[in-house]
Amino acid sequence: MSDSIRSSYRSSYQSSGPSSQQTSFRSPMAPPRSFLWSRRIFLTLLTGFVLVPVYVMVSSSLKPLADVTGKFRWLPSGLTIRPYIDIWSTVPLARYFVNSLIVAGAATVCSVVIAVFAAYAVSRYNFRGKRVFTVTVLSTQMFPGILFLLPLFLLYVNIGNATGIALFGSRGGLILTYLTFSLPFSIWMLIGYFDSVPRDLDEAALVDGCGPLGALFRVVVPAAVPGIVAVAVYAFMTAWGEVLFASVMTNDTTRTLAVGLQGYSTLNDVYWNQIMAASLVVSVPVVAGFLLLQRYLVAGLTAGAVK
Repeated sequence: MSDSIRSSYRSSYQSSGPSSQQTSFRSPMAPPRSFLWSRRIFLTLLTGFVLVPVYVMVSSSLKPLADVTGKFRWLPSGLTIRPYIDIWSTVPLARYFVNSLIVAGAATVCSVVIAVFAAYAVSRYNFRGKRVFTVTVLSTQMFPGILFLLPLFLLYVNIGNATGIALFGSRGGLILTYLTFSLPFSIWMLIGYFDSVPRDLDEAALVDGCGPLGALFRVVVPAAVPGIVAVAVYAFMTAWGEVLFASVMTNDTTRTLAVGLQGYSTLNDVYWNQIMAASLVVSVPVVAGFLLLQRYLVAGLTAGAVK
């Protein structure tokens, strides 16, 4: 009886099994050639749309001013590096560069340090008002930055009049201003990243004799390097290219690069070639940092999506 059952099972499997498996695991159909060519054409046009302004900027920065203001030519008749030399003397670009580095660097460091402690506390501990704090931090991103311009201006002026601490027109006041924008997003982002780090690592560190701070810096922070790098890049870019608050909260000695570019436009003339050259110089630190930290940045921005 059992032999007949086995033989019937083999015959049924040989007749239907492989064909059914091939049917269920059939590879999906490749997209049609028309779709592939349409996608290539669209991506080529999109790439050209993005790269044409960059080409115009680079070519204009290598032209004399007369060629830039004259009839536009795709191929410049003469190239010169003189605009890259003149940008340092037309306006005090070196001083603006130093101011931007100090302000953006300090704002980035302060934002990362505060966000690490705040996000770790929210992620690992339960306390009264935890949800209210998280919602409040996130809700601050709903308001446009211009709403804070007048309140911060009045606050800095009154603090300076009452205590003698010059926040208005100083680098310190501008750093505090940028923290109000980068810090909430940094905390919210690191909360999600710390939540993706297993709590078992903290418990293992505590068993090995580490305190809460030891577990944070020896276990959690090394595991959260991509998220911390993403937060640092965001904070730096926020401070590096900001114009509105920097144009109001600074003076001639504390002016940053984003505002200093306006100096190439005078009442008598606009030095377009120098504007293009200075814009390329200003973008070098951000582009270089993004290329060097791209791997960490992508990993940090996608953190917490899959646990």
